[in-house]
Amino acid sequence: MDAQQQSPVEMKDAPRDAEDAETAEAEMSEADREKEPMTGTGTGTGGADADEEAASDGMMETAAETNGTVKLKVLEEDEERMKFMGLNKEELLRVAGSPGWVRTRWALLLVFWIGWLGMLVGAVLIILQAPVCRELPPTDWWNQGPLLQIRNLQDFSETRDLKGLEQKVSSLSELKLKGLVIGPIHAAPADDPMNLQFEEISPEFGSLEQFKRLLQTAHKKGIFVVLDLTPNYRGSSGPWFSSASVTNVAERLKSALVFWLSEGVDGIQLSGVEQVTRMVPSLWTDIRAIIQNGTDKYPNKRVLIGVTDSSSADTVSDVLSSTGVDLLLSGVLSASNQTERAHNVQMLYSNHSQTKLAWSLEAPQDLNHDLVRVNQLLLMTLPGTPVFIGGEEIGLKDKGTKMVWDSEKELNDSLQQGEPTERTFFRSISELRGKERSLLFGDFFLLFHSYSSLAYLRVWDQNDRFLAAFNWAAEEVELHLSGAGLPRHAVVILSTNSSALPEDGSVDLQKLRLGPGQAALVRFPYAG
Repeated sequence: MDAQQQSPVEMKDAPRDAEDAETAEAEMSEADREKEPMTGTGTGTGGADADEEAASDGMMETAAETNGTVKLKVLEEDEERMKFMGLNKEELLRVAGSPGWVRTRWALLLVFWIGWLGMLVGAVLIILQAPVCRELPPTDWWNQGPLLQIRNLQDFSETRDLKGLEQKVSSLSELKLKGLVIGPIHAAPADDPMNLQFEEISPEFGSLEQFKRLLQTAHKKGIFVVLDLTPNYRGSSGPWFSSASVTNVAERLKSALVFWLSEGVDGIQLSGVEQVTRMVPSLWTDIRAIIQNGTDKYPNKRVLIGVTDSSSADTVSDVLSSTGVDLLLSGVLSASNQTERAHNVQMLYSNHSQTKLAWSLEAPQDLNHDLVRVNQLLLMTLPGTPVFIGGEEIGLKDKGTKMVWDSEKELNDSLQQGEPTERTFFRSISELRGKERSLLFGDFFLLFHSYSSLAYLRVWDQNDRFLAAFNWAAEEVELHLSGAGLPRHAVVILSTNSSALPEDGSVDLQKLRLGPGQAALVRFPYAG
């Protein structure tokens, strides 16, 4: 039946069906409509637009692409809205106040303080259990390096005067000397106290201007200068002439001391000090005060060095106590028997501060040059100040009346070749002594002594230990050293005969062999 033949009932129901379809479409949810394919072919209220889009395939494709883009954009915006934006202040406060977080915070705080207190207690225990560092003893400049006494000024330089000595100051500074003891050089006719002139330099030695230049040059190199003012150094009646002249000479010396100290000398040396102390004690007190008391103009301390002819340790100890000198030179090391020498050293060390002790050896004219380095090592390692007399004891070998002055290049070349000369050996031990506390002011322990052999130990607190061993005999000796915290093996760092040592320098202290006329310095660490 075609449309023209439809019954009236059917024609009446057609509008009702259209309305029902529209109502159903309106009732679809927004989400359901988004799920349907967006092809532009749907029906409903947009049917007229859909008919127009169906008229052209190109327009349909454009509409499809446009609708697809819109849908993706909507999804992206939803995802951004769904991202976690964190808690606001109110939410944070609400969570932080919850019982679980409160307990957690208290637990973390407790753990922190327990750990902090544990570290504090551990640090305190480490400090309490660690050995306390020993306090350094007070020292003065004359305790910090060797002194060189130049008695025969005319034989010490080419020009045989103070000007020639000034030219050698640079070479002397290379030896790490701390001070020079010069003279006596004042005008003093032999055994003639009436013509004694403390404040004048004898013409054969130079002039006052030359002495001032020598002072300036030495001070620039860090070398102190001590002047020997022994009154009767040319005569035979004693250093202070006769007993009757001691008072007059001592009184005149006081004004001379003020003069020379104002010129900038760093100390005074006097022989026969026990005679002055005994005969004119009040004048000796004045002499000491002038030299030893500093002034605003010269704040550095000046040294008073005494000299005595005695070789008895008991006598030297008494003179050192009664005179109050800063250093006292004596003959206590002149004994050839090493047992006697060891006794003298131990006696003085036990009764006096080592800052008051000074050691020297008079070099005999026929000194065996192989023993020069042995004597150097002895003086440099004993507790006290080493004082070397003349150039031969420091390696400036005397060729008639002339000293041999090697250049710095020659010194370095000899060191590189292995076997050092007396002068390079002196410089090596002098440098070492200046750096090592055990050698500067360490304790002294005798380990062994016999007629021709000697061994002792120098230690300071937790620093390296040094063992010095000597053999003055003409044959080899073997020392058996043990105890006193000694290890079985140690390393030789200096030897007067390096060719007699093993390649690695390690030696067995219980079987320490020393060749004829050999000495060695051995080092080992603090063992705790």
